[in-house]
This record gives sequence, C-alpha cells and structure tokens, in this order.
Amino acid sequence: MKKASPSQGLIRENYDPSELAKQYLEAEAACLSVLTDEPFFKGSLEHISLVKEAVDLPVLRKDFIVDEYQIYESLLKGADCILLIVAALSKNQLQEFSHLASDLNLEVLVEVHDEEEVERALEIRPNLIGINNRDLETFEVNLETTERLVEEIPKEILTVSESGIKSSKDVKKIMSSGVNAFLVGEVFMRAEDPGKELKNLFFI
Repeated sequence: MKKASPSQGLIRENYDPSELAKQYLEAEAACLSVLTDEPFFKGSLEHISLVKEAVDLPVLRKDFIVDEYQIYESLLKGADCILLIVAALSKNQLQEFSHLASDLNLEVLVEVHDEEEVERALEIRPNLIGINNRDLETFEVNLETTERLVEEIPKEILTVSESGIKSSKDVKKIMSSGVNAFLVGEVFMRAEDPGKELKNLFFI
C-alpha cells in the first residue's frame, strides 16, 4: 500500500488505508505492506494503526529503518514485521536490528537485490528474504533478478519477489522459479478496484 513513489510521483490520489485494507482482506491477501515513509512515499506511521483497526491481517512496515527507535515505534503502532534493506545498513546494524526485532517478536523481511547482499542477508539467518527487482540506484526493474537470486537462497527460507510485477504472466513466470510470495504495490494502487485487481493477478 503506497500513495506515491520517488520514481512515479503520486500514484493514488484517493488513498484510504482502512478501505484499501478491507478490499485486500476480501480479496484474500495474506499480508499487507504499508509504506510509512513520508518524504518519498507520502506515507505515515499512523496508516499502520488505521489498517490494524480495520482488518486482522499481518502488517509489514515498509520504510527505511536506520535507527533502533523505528523498530520500537513499529511495535507500538501494531506492525507485525519490519523491512531491513541490506543496501542501506552496515553489517553491525543488520545484525543488531534483526536481533532487536526478534526480541520484540517482530518478524523481519530482509531485502536484497544482488548476490553480495544475499550473502550478507544469510549471515543473520532470516526467516524471510525479499528480492527487489528494482535497482535502488537507477530504479530500473528486471524480473530476472528474482529468478537469479532465488537460486542462492536455501529452500527453508521464505522468499518474496518485490517490485515490477504487473500481470498474471509475470506471476506465472516468477512462480516457476520457486519463489514463495509476492509484494505488489503500484499495479493495485493504479487500479480503480485494487481488490478486484489482486484477484485478477493471482487467482488465475
């Protein structure tokens, strides 16, 4: 769930976190990713609270976590999971933030987008690894990133393909690589009925 992005600008003008969450629940989403970064994505930490009040689904706080305070903040607002972006953190930060989240019973989605980052992610023995198909420097998207990197990740770790998934054809292609889940944002946010679009994309 995101209102805007650095690469696309404003994506959805009529952005109601509570209503969107209800649509996704009805469409059988397994988890909700909520952008809380304000400068780049026009998000808010309060959106997590609104979503948790509206539906009983796990919520990922999707943000640039760079300080321990944000992890405590996530817990207090009701998040079930936080995003740790390997490219944005030092080795010590990645380890410390992961341990703190575990101590607070928060799940961690560790995001990678190349082989070196996969190696760093595996050092903290995560339950979840997100493979970002978008290059964070150029914003270019390549779905083959998931197909390539999923081969480097042990099968017992759940893998999530992130970014650039726009059609059922994309879903089929990536599913064949062995990925476990998808994190989809923009294609739903641009749809008149995001819940219906979710069903069209996955229930094929």
